[in-house]
Amino acid sequence: MTKIVVLTGAGVSAESGIPTFRASDGLWEGHRVEEVATPEGFRANPELVLDFYNQRRRKLLSPDVKPNAAHVALANWEASLPPSDFLLITQNVDNLHVRAGSKNVVPMHGELLKARCVDTGEVFPWLDDITLETPHPKRPDQLGRLRPHIVWFGEMPLEMEKIGEALIDCDCFVSIGTSGKVYPAAGFVQMTPTECWRVEINLNSSDNSQAFDDSFVGHATEQVPRFVDAWKKRYGS
Repeated sequence: MTKIVVLTGAGVSAESGIPTFRASDGLWEGHRVEEVATPEGFRANPELVLDFYNQRRRKLLSPDVKPNAAHVALANWEASLPPSDFLLITQNVDNLHVRAGSKNVVPMHGELLKARCVDTGEVFPWLDDITLETPHPKRPDQLGRLRPHIVWFGEMPLEMEKIGEALIDCDCFVSIGTSGKVYPAAGFVQMTPTECWRVEINLNSSDNSQAFDDSFVGHATEQVPRFVDAWKKRYGS
């Protein structure tokens, strides 16, 4: 068993102090999804949307937010394998996987620490707030032409071709801390080969738990290191 694809969701970063977007009432920190996570919402009220992501960016950059044991275990797992045999797909927009040492990471929903030009699609590293008065990095005379580099509802997730190629060729698919509600990620497990070992690690059963061969229930910081250690003992590092 060599080709491994891991999918992570909000449950991995929650234990690092990153709040999940969607609360039990369906609101995203008090806002409807349509208001802060759609192109239409951005056009209707760009100030609100920019402030929403500015607050999340500041939280991510705060010293109390750090990679946790789950992030570290996944980075160590990848480091024990040939680079071409491990792909980590994350629905999270934080950089905690990279900070933990993961290399082959696909942030399919974008990255909070990047900004995108609304005119050209150019992407820039970004640590500061974005406002309607923010100058364009390459064209300082142009103001308010940046948006968060986040994939909103109604937009195509990033690097789907690379993701699809990895899924149809993997021997082990591990889904961690994701609800199984948001597509296309929720359908990734069905894209894997029939002989693929499909594993779910989650705090609770997801909407598509029945599609997995094995499910491990518990906190990611406990279950992920335990699973990675067991895999290494069984298949060798």
